[in-house]
Amino acid sequence: MTPNTLKDRSEEYRSIRLRIWCAVSLMLIMASGLVVRAFFLQVVHHADLKTQSEGNRIHLQTDPPVRGLIYDRTGRILAENRPGYTLTLIPERVEDMEWTLQQIGQLLDLGDKDIERFRKRARQARPFNDVPLITRLNQQEIALISVNLHRLPGVNIEARLLRHYPHSRITTHTTGYVGRINDRELQHLDPALYSGTNVVGKTGIERFYEKALLGKPGYREVESNAHGRVLRVLRHVPSVPGRDLSLYLDLDLQKTAVRALKDKRGALVALDPKTGGVLALVSSPTYDTNLFVTGISQTAYDALRNDINRPLFNRAIMGEYPPASTIKPFVALAALHSGTITTDYTIFDQGYFQLPGDDHRYRNWKRNGDGWTDLPTSIARSNDTYYYNVAVQMGIESLHDYMKLFGLGRVSGLDIASERPGLVPSPEWKKRTRGQPWYPGETVITGIGQGYLLTTPLQLAVATSIIANRGKVFQPRLVQPASTAQSGAIKPIAELQKDDAYWDIVIRGMRDTVSRPIGTAFRRIGKGLEYSVAGKTGTAQVVEIPRDIQEEKQRVLDEFHRDHGLFVAFAPIKDPQIVVAVIVENNANAPVPVARRVMDAWLLRNSNPANARKGPDSDKGS
Repeated sequence: MTPNTLKDRSEEYRSIRLRIWCAVSLMLIMASGLVVRAFFLQVVHHADLKTQSEGNRIHLQTDPPVRGLIYDRTGRILAENRPGYTLTLIPERVEDMEWTLQQIGQLLDLGDKDIERFRKRARQARPFNDVPLITRLNQQEIALISVNLHRLPGVNIEARLLRHYPHSRITTHTTGYVGRINDRELQHLDPALYSGTNVVGKTGIERFYEKALLGKPGYREVESNAHGRVLRVLRHVPSVPGRDLSLYLDLDLQKTAVRALKDKRGALVALDPKTGGVLALVSSPTYDTNLFVTGISQTAYDALRNDINRPLFNRAIMGEYPPASTIKPFVALAALHSGTITTDYTIFDQGYFQLPGDDHRYRNWKRNGDGWTDLPTSIARSNDTYYYNVAVQMGIESLHDYMKLFGLGRVSGLDIASERPGLVPSPEWKKRTRGQPWYPGETVITGIGQGYLLTTPLQLAVATSIIANRGKVFQPRLVQPASTAQSGAIKPIAELQKDDAYWDIVIRGMRDTVSRPIGTAFRRIGKGLEYSVAGKTGTAQVVEIPRDIQEEKQRVLDEFHRDHGLFVAFAPIKDPQIVVAVIVENNANAPVPVARRVMDAWLLRNSNPANARKGPDSDKGS
């Protein structure tokens, strides 16, 4: 019988106790670690972790402002906002930006320029702000993106207001247009103000009044789930809409001017002489400004840029042309006010003028001359010889100073971008820019608006309004004052020396230009007028041609070498209601009928209730 082996119970108990002690120690260590960790998380790092937690749950969404509207003087809308759909991405929520852009590119027509533009905007924007990728989506594109949104985190389709110009080809160069913000603009625009906005005013009123039209963005604090879906709005700071603008511009008159020019290369400016308000401002030909709002295609832009007629060029404020004979009333007034001549100054014109000791003949446009010519006749007949004499007697320095008083050679201050100053030459200017002395013959031709002298159609309209107002100078404006009280307090910014006899005799010459058979505008405007008009024609030579062969050469010249035609006028004479300045390139006979049509539209409509109801251009053939 095998003896029983007795167990060592005490050793077994020690082993069990050791195991229990080790397990309990391990549990205590682990529990202590959890307590310490919880202390650090809940006490030491409480603020930081709370912020991170809120960041995962709460997001800021930009509330872009509504751009201000633009109206004409009667309340008809010229620039509005229409709803459209925009594809946006929130960089913070996009897991893989390159993959996401690739997927979108497979669904939509997404070009390299679109992607590059988006990346630049994304670098400027805050990570939680939405960045536009495609501004305007059509219904098919919306459907394609919508069915794929579940696999494109951070991608959204948003309803936004897009700029639209209902009369874009009529108000092309006045309202201007907005367009996508480019790289150069991104560098100086305030990211906070343009958060959620991807367009900026590029030309015209849209550019000049950008700050007023833009408004201020707001934001929303929204609570979202793990998938980015908005659950509720916690806080909303509304955006401040841009200011609406009302213009002096009359849409009907603007339409009349555009139709009268009929896509000829030229410009027309019509002013209210009592306020300086711009009633019409047209540069022709025009184009559709809506093409630029969401980004014009390169093909369409190249077609506009390379068009020989230069539709992108605003001739009304940027076109600098020799004023030709339209300068003569201003030269006459300058000579009178300076004491160079008197109201009864008369010359005998034999068809040319010569400087003392010089054999060169500066010819009158009428080869045989006009004989005895007084001041009113010199304006009506547009006699060159008379103003050759006057200019030489005044001298270029005096002539320069007086032309400046009429607003020539400097910007008028019109509330629109890119106005050019023109040029009133002087000996100092020529020495500084050409490094040459001033020659007496240059003074001679300056007196008839040729040589270095350059003006814009806007400047001619402003200068003519000074004559209409008998010396009162009003700054031209497109936008009306914000309040009625301000609009009733418009006052002249200056007043030239007043002598009624001087104004009377010059205005008489301008009236004879239109109303007497000797006048250069009589055949084209004088018949059937229902109101009095004071005007002055001008023909600016583009290619210098000897006077004795000019008429024959003109018939065969290439169109772009033909003379420019100009006409300035105001009406009615006793109580002027409108001032018009017109230039038509390479068509000397066109400006007068264009001006007549615009003045008829304004004056006959305002004086006849029936015409007011029909509106301008309601006649047959319009």
